[in-house]
Amino acid sequence: MAKGKKVTVIGTGNFGSTVAFILAMNGTCHNVVLRGRNYDVAKGKALDMSQASNAARQHTIVKAAKGPECMEGSDVIVITAGTPRTPGMSRDDLLMKNAEIVKGYAKEIKEYAPDAIVVVVSNPLDVMTYVALKFTGFPRERVLGMAGILDAARMANFIYEKLEYGAGQIRATVMGGHGDTMVPLPKFTTVAGVPIEDLLDSEEIGEIVTKTRNGGAQIVNLLGNGSAYYAPAKSTTVMVDAILKDTNQIHSCAIMMKGEYGYSDIVSGVPVMIGAGGGEQVINMTLKPLQQERFKSSVASVQEMVDKLYELNFFDEEK
Repeated sequence: MAKGKKVTVIGTGNFGSTVAFILAMNGTCHNVVLRGRNYDVAKGKALDMSQASNAARQHTIVKAAKGPECMEGSDVIVITAGTPRTPGMSRDDLLMKNAEIVKGYAKEIKEYAPDAIVVVVSNPLDVMTYVALKFTGFPRERVLGMAGILDAARMANFIYEKLEYGAGQIRATVMGGHGDTMVPLPKFTTVAGVPIEDLLDSEEIGEIVTKTRNGGAQIVNLLGNGSAYYAPAKSTTVMVDAILKDTNQIHSCAIMMKGEYGYSDIVSGVPVMIGAGGGEQVINMTLKPLQQERFKSSVASVQEMVDKLYELNFFDEEK
């Protein structure tokens, strides 16, 4: 266990609470701080998790934050706060509402936890990562968005459903924005090292790609009230663990582009080596022409939302 490591989770809904709970059960960090709008709710959940940590013979202590100063000394801060999607609501509908929420927390992080690495999971994910980066002023490697791990997990699950074998050995890869424009990459997707293109025909792969793109919406529609949180929370803790343990593992996550794949000053999901410094290196892969076109469309959809925020003078005070 990494002694003295501290993670703050902003947002005490199903998603944020599950992130904090998994971290407490993993024992990767010594302190988990829960920050929410209602202190009593945060405190109640923190007490429950701390007691669960004792039941699991872990040393993680979970506490509730009374204010932003409780973020001081955090190694990682996870932003889950925001308005969740409801049936029929697109990620675009969430844009301004969640941008204001993330902006407020980004300013607090800049003041109280200037050395932290920020993992953003609020939607629309890529734009919220852009907002957090701009208002913290942190270097790009310290503001990452969690989406690719989740999307890859969903793709792996759909592959397993189709094959009915290979559970735990499926390594799926996706790029691009989180949502309808994500770019699943069958070329880099394997089952125990065997490319799925050798196991499934193009029609079956196309079906899996479509299911992956609609994975989140499917759960939203089934639940009727709320959205997925178990898989997103676990995917988030995979990123947090990679940072705290300095694993240098490669995961697809949202990061500000600096010329990679031909794009700059826009956030999108690409393979990144994650370690103690955050997103330490962007990995360049060779994409097929069709994949390049799809990635271009994905980046353009994020750029369109960022442009909307600029049109509304949302970033003016950042200057």
